[in-house]
Amino acid sequence: MAQRTKWTLEQVQTLFAMPFLELMFEAQKTHRQHFDPRQVQVSTLLSIKTGACPEDCKYCPQSSRYKTGLESERLMQVEQVLHSARQAKAAGSTRFCMGAAWKNPHDRDMPYLEQMVQGVKELGMETCMTLGSLNSQQAQRLAHAGLDYYNHNLDTSPEFYGSIITTRSYQERLDTLDEVRNAGIKVCSGGIVGLGETEKDRAGLLMQLANLPTAPESVPINMLVKVKGTPLADNDDVDPFDFIRTIAIARIMMPTSYVRLSAGREQMSEQTQAMCFMAGANSIFYGCKLLTTPNPAEDKDLILFNKLGLNPQQNTAEKGDNEQQQILAEQLMYADEPQFYNAAV
Repeated sequence: MAQRTKWTLEQVQTLFAMPFLELMFEAQKTHRQHFDPRQVQVSTLLSIKTGACPEDCKYCPQSSRYKTGLESERLMQVEQVLHSARQAKAAGSTRFCMGAAWKNPHDRDMPYLEQMVQGVKELGMETCMTLGSLNSQQAQRLAHAGLDYYNHNLDTSPEFYGSIITTRSYQERLDTLDEVRNAGIKVCSGGIVGLGETEKDRAGLLMQLANLPTAPESVPINMLVKVKGTPLADNDDVDPFDFIRTIAIARIMMPTSYVRLSAGREQMSEQTQAMCFMAGANSIFYGCKLLTTPNPAEDKDLILFNKLGLNPQQNTAEKGDNEQQQILAEQLMYADEPQFYNAAV
């Protein structure tokens, strides 16, 4: 199954129908063929421009259309961003992701975004941005600045998408992914479980991702974080086994991609997270906040890593850096003590 290049909806639905333990076994076998099962890639996500977004994504507290109590903030200064990146590196992150609540960046913002990318790259970290839609020129400029990854989630299936977002079409999202790929930037794209979608919609989302001309190098699977004031605040909770199943199928369908256990970890038990790692998740966001929603603090993650025998993966550029390795070793040794870094300002 892992060798398929073109998935049909029927094939994906067959995976969803597999007995849970058999599915987990298949996912773990696939994972071990392509990755060290003890290694987890660690990223930090910083909101570089918060709130006042004109889009109407029903799950998002940053939309200007919903009253969530979130205060909007202007684009952060470059040095503020680099200060946060230095803290993230010291706390063990190897990738620094910068997110702005825009429908798309304006040309006046591009010089500052390019400086942020260049500055983070100089720290020896991988760079990622999520800024909304990009045109060809913007993608090329970010690529020239050294951007490694661009995140632009498909969120859900094409069929269910219109029930969640009306201000940007599904095709617009696919077009942005094409622009990013054509510019030579790696693609980070995934979706959200818990929007009110059906199992068929989850299958449709994964099929869309896996059937892209090149599968995303990074696939974040988010569990809906229900925020008061958004239209989805009263949605039903996601069954943990349904979420784990989605992770496992993503691993089978996209065997060489990093599958990121993303938003929603704050409400997951250690046992649920452990099963997600067993299902093939091998990337997390590190720090106490994801843009504007809670995330487990670093010390909780380090404690869990210790329990599971997981080792945060080192950036290739950092593998020979003994000082950085020593920082991580000391953090793991004292994982029950409070850590010093808050991921998002």
